[in-house]
Amino acid sequence: MTTSIEPTGAMTPSTHEATNPNGTIGQEGFLQLMIAQLRSQNPLNPATNDEYIGELATFTELEQMTNLANAGELSGGIALIGHKVTYNGASGSASGTVESVQSGTSGTTLTISGVSGVPESAITEIS
Repeated sequence: MTTSIEPTGAMTPSTHEATNPNGTIGQEGFLQLMIAQLRSQNPLNPATNDEYIGELATFTELEQMTNLANAGELSGGIALIGHKVTYNGASGSASGTVESVQSGTSGTTLTISGVSGVPESAITEIS
């Protein structure tokens, strides 16, 4: 006796956009992944302490790398205070003196001659 299986519907390409196009994971994503692993592990064969400690060590390393990168950006911005810079602004190339540095969730930004929110990456020349 043979049984044939017929498809129930045609497969269509997904129009769902990638929520993480760069393929990176932050602290929050890492913790969510680790909690999901803990919730779905087999209670008869749980993860060993070594595996759990390894994941915590990885999380700590990720956190320290993030902190180091943020500190590097902030110190780079602080070093620019008082310097004249040229940057790509919303209306094209502009120049001015760096007055202050701000650090927030979106990264480090500068205030240049009264224009706030200029990312460090927009700077094209330092004099």
